[in-house]
Amino acid sequence: MFNSSTIIEYALPKEGLVSIKLYDITGRLVKQLVNEQKPTGRHKTTIDSGNLASGTISIH
Repeated sequence: MFNSSTIIEYALPKEGLVSIKLYDITGRLVKQLVNEQKPTGRHKTTIDSGNLASGTISIH
């Protein structure tokens, strides 16, 4: 069975703006995963790749 989602976990030492973007191999923005103010602590977001084209991706 193929897993079409990935969980990204991250921790913030202080409150701040978090921006997580998903890019394809050519550098084109594919999806904005997070773009908001987050409080101090541990957080996670999920990439649902079921509707994305296959290939190499880069997360910034």
